[in-house]
Formats: sequence, structure tokens, C-alpha cells
Amino acid sequence: MRAAWPPGWSRPAADTATEAAEAPESEGGARHLALARESLRELLEDPRVPEAVREGLAEDYERVRRLLDKLEEGTVHVAVFGRVSVGKSALLNALLGAERFAVSPLHGETRVSAHAQWDAFDAGGVYLIDTPGINEVDGAERARLAHDVAAESDVVLFVVDGDLTEVEFEALKQVAGEHAAVLLVLNKVDRYTADERERLSEVLARRVAGVLPEGRLVLASGRPAERVRVRVDAEGRETETLERPAADISALEERLWSVLEAEGKTLAALNAGLFAGRLSERVAARVLEVKRELGERIIRMYCLAKGVAVGFNPLPGADLVAAVALDVSMVVHLGRVYGLPLSRAEAGRLVAVISGQLIALMGSAWAINLAASLLKLGSGGLSTIATGTAQGAVAWYATYVVGQAAERYLAAGKSWGEGGPKRRVREILDTLDRDSLLREAREELLARLRRAPAQE
Repeated sequence: MRAAWPPGWSRPAADTATEAAEAPESEGGARHLALARESLRELLEDPRVPEAVREGLAEDYERVRRLLDKLEEGTVHVAVFGRVSVGKSALLNALLGAERFAVSPLHGETRVSAHAQWDAFDAGGVYLIDTPGINEVDGAERARLAHDVAAESDVVLFVVDGDLTEVEFEALKQVAGEHAAVLLVLNKVDRYTADERERLSEVLARRVAGVLPEGRLVLASGRPAERVRVRVDAEGRETETLERPAADISALEERLWSVLEAEGKTLAALNAGLFAGRLSERVAARVLEVKRELGERIIRMYCLAKGVAVGFNPLPGADLVAAVALDVSMVVHLGRVYGLPLSRAEAGRLVAVISGQLIALMGSAWAINLAASLLKLGSGGLSTIATGTAQGAVAWYATYVVGQAAERYLAAGKSWGEGGPKRRVREILDTLDRDSLLREAREELLARLRRAPAQE
């Protein structure tokens, strides 16, 4: 589900870039790259994003900068992904035709991502990236790194050496959900007979149906196992030697070449656009979170002010006038926070709508409020503290509900949504712990009273 952007914000350019990247390939990879670069720059330079949000998403913003650098250079990244010891590094070495990546019988030898340029592809600018295994014991950081590298790559070679485990299948779904081009590579096929290869291929094809498009399964052997070779000389003497057959990666090379030739640049633009779109949504959610945090502080400030004004105003009726004025001021303040300024007249109408629903749903609490106001006048001052604190707590609570409802209305772009204000107010009342909030209100008001001059 796409996150809603804060009121007053236009639709992020990253969405436009993503749609452009999804356009037909005939429109040209260069245009896709240009649009993706533009969307990434706008995302990085958007002056509307608060600094606190940038700091909280610093890692994501750094990734955007790396993606922008990649697009500027016109490079395409191909990453291997999978469990430890499935032969990811060996497969890359076979593609490169050189031992560029560490290959070791030790479990989980690859501890950091590494890359090398693949010159075999005529277009150039293609980099092969090795990643740590996703299931290394105590390797949560390495697994996270592998996911991060795969998220920044344009083509992912998801490498397995047999039937998919549960860990592999879940990881494959995650990666496939983030990339347009994922190839499932069954490596080490030299260990299987022809019949076993056929049956395993059928099983894998059934398992990934619905996760990967048809035809994304490729068989390969990046580093075949050594075999014993027996030689017989002219005199009939036998000698045994260990020899490693040549890598069998022709099918993988052909499939990879076809993907890169057909949509290499578009894949780079699409991947950048998809990531920028996801970041845009996270930024939108974080901006709203920051606004809600500020809104909460504002609401509580007005709750206390209203509780004091209502609870300790000796004139009956005057406290109710002050209450309404404070609620209106609070809503005007919240409107500024959400970038939707309200006049006092507009704020007053909004307070009236919310208060009307609150009175209908919480009539007894308002009756207590009015009764306490009358009791203050007739008590001769003897019960001012008790009644004032009780009345102030009810006013505090009511303002909190009004503030919460106004905030939801503003966060939705001045809209109550389905069900109207009654439903929103009811939802707020259902989620609040009234007794706890009233207790909190009384404690705050009593603390304020103790700091004030002694009552006569």
C-alpha cells in the first residue's frame, strides 16, 4: 500500500520515474536513465524534507547518492545472491574467466561484498558483485549487507545448488519483489545425472511459479568437482590424477547477455526508480511522524493551558469561553504544523463539529464539567481545589480528543474520510484510556496548583 504524502506535498518525482521505467523498451533506455537521474536529484535536494527526517533516513539517502553515481556513470550491476557455499564466487570467476573472487572450502568465506568489471559483455560498464551468504551463522550483518547490495543491483543471480530451502524461498520472494530481473541459477549441476537434473529443474520451476516469470531458471556449473583421470602408458602402467573439468556457464552467459542487451539501461533506471519510490514513501511516513510528534506536544500544551483556565477560573461561564478560545487557537496552530493554515473562523467551525460529536458520544462527562462549574460558585471557595481540579481534568481530556480529531482531519488533507467526523471521534475515544488520561490531567493540574499562589 502506497504511503500518503503529507498535505501540501506534490506527488514525488520518483513515482514518475518508476512509471517511465515501466514504459516500453522502444522508448529508449537513455530516456529512462535521464528521468531516473532527475527523480533521484529531486529526492536528494527536496527542501521540504526536515533535517530530522534526513538524519533518520541517512543510510537510505546515502544509497540514493550511490544509485545516482551509478546512473551518471551508465553502469549496470549484476549481483549474486544466495546461501553460503552454493558457489556464488566460483560462478562469478567462471563468468570473468579469472580468479577474482575468493573461493574456499571454508563455510562463509565471503564476508564483504566485492565487485569486478565484466569485459565479456560488449557494451561494457557491467560489474559483477559478490555478496556474503544469507544464512551464515551469527552473520546477521552479512545477510543485511547481501540484501542491501542486491537492492542496489540491476540483475540478481539467485544461486542455489539443489531444491529450495525455506530460507532460500523466502529470500527469493523478497529479492524478486524488489527487482525486475532475477535469474534463478541452479549451480553445481555436474553433481547430478541427466535424469536428476531434469527432475530437479521441474521441481524448481513449480516452486517459483508466481514468484519469477517463466524461463528464469538457468543451469550452470561454475566450478565442477575434481574427477579422477586414469592414464595408461605404452607399457600398460596406470596412473591416477585429479582434474577439474571446465566450467559450464554457456547457458547462463547467453541468458544474461540477452537480458542486458534488451533492457540493461532500463533495468538500471527501473531499479533506481523503484528504490526512490520506496524511499519517497518512507520520507512521507517519517514527515507525518515528525508532524504528529510536534502535534502531540502542541495538543498537550493546550490541554494543560485549558485545564488551568477552566479549573481555576473563579467565574462560572468564563471558563467555558476560555475553553473554546483555547481549542480554536490549538487547531489554528496544528493547521500551521501540517502546512494547511486555517483562519480562526475555519478553526472555530472545525472545533464546533468535533465538539458536537464529542458531546453526543460523551454527554455524561460534559454534564460533570457543567455541574462542577456551578459547584465552584456555590461552595464559597471551600471546594475550589477539588472541583476545580476535577473540572480542569475533564476539560484537559476534552481538548486532547479535539486535538487528536483535528490532527487526523489535517493529516488526511482536510478530509474526514469514510464515516465522517463521528466515526473519527469514536475511533479516538475507543483507543484512549480515559481513566489514565484523566488521572494524568489531574496530576498535572495539581502540580501546577502547588506552584501557584495559595488559594484564599
